[in-house]
Amino acid sequence: MNGGPGESCADSCPRMFDLASTSRFPVGQAYKLAPYIGPRKVAGPGEIPEVDETKRNALKLAVVAGVIAAGGGGLVGASLQYVGKPPIVGLASYPKVQIMDVDGSPLTATKVMNEYNVTTHTVLTYNYPLRDEPNFLINLAPPAGGSGGATHVPGGVGPLGSIVSFSAICQHLGCEPPNITFYPPGTCPQTFGKLDFYIHCVCHGSTYDPTNKAANLTGPAVLPLPQVTLLWESDDTLWATGETGPPVNGHLDTLQGDYGVGSNSQLVKQSPIVACNIA
Repeated sequence: MNGGPGESCADSCPRMFDLASTSRFPVGQAYKLAPYIGPRKVAGPGEIPEVDETKRNALKLAVVAGVIAAGGGGLVGASLQYVGKPPIVGLASYPKVQIMDVDGSPLTATKVMNEYNVTTHTVLTYNYPLRDEPNFLINLAPPAGGSGGATHVPGGVGPLGSIVSFSAICQHLGCEPPNITFYPPGTCPQTFGKLDFYIHCVCHGSTYDPTNKAANLTGPAVLPLPQVTLLWESDDTLWATGETGPPVNGHLDTLQGDYGVGSNSQLVKQSPIVACNIA
């Protein structure tokens, strides 16, 4: 203790309360007490009151916490907005895209007529308008000097109006080549009227008519394949310029869901998977 015998130390002893008052606290009960900071000076007439540092610091902390909370709330809000509405990836309109042959050279109608026809078993696809949207390129004309096939079909281009292009994603559950492919005449015993060639998907048996805008021949698909609008230029080159029909399977909008293919798209060859499970 700082005083002599009989002296009071209320202003100098490092404690919060008079020891005699401890009898007020029940045994075993905990209390949170503020630290002793010494006697507070009372301002006299004309004097500036002493600042309560504890209250001022608490106020500072409250203001800082409020600013952080506001900033954090904005960041959280922006993050939640991003999670709820991710940026849309896709195109605003259908581009004009040049189709390239498998060797990387410009594809021409002459090349198609000479190299591919209704008897071609190889699957020929290119992507358009997005990178994840493959499309068939099919020449329905018979081989030179032959018969069968089809010419001057809806959407067909080239000298015989026989070159067509359709989405290569099945409209049932989205199977892609080589599971869905063009079946040349005689591939399967099934025919539809006089039609002995068609687009067929082995996944669940859906079949489409390439001579009539890929209309449905058998289910379970109930929508036709979207048809790519082909342009046959005066220099004999072939271009994709648009698409008609329902959206590509797996896309609410054919133009949204991936990035565009760019200014050109190259043909790819695949070997088909064939199964005559046609109902």
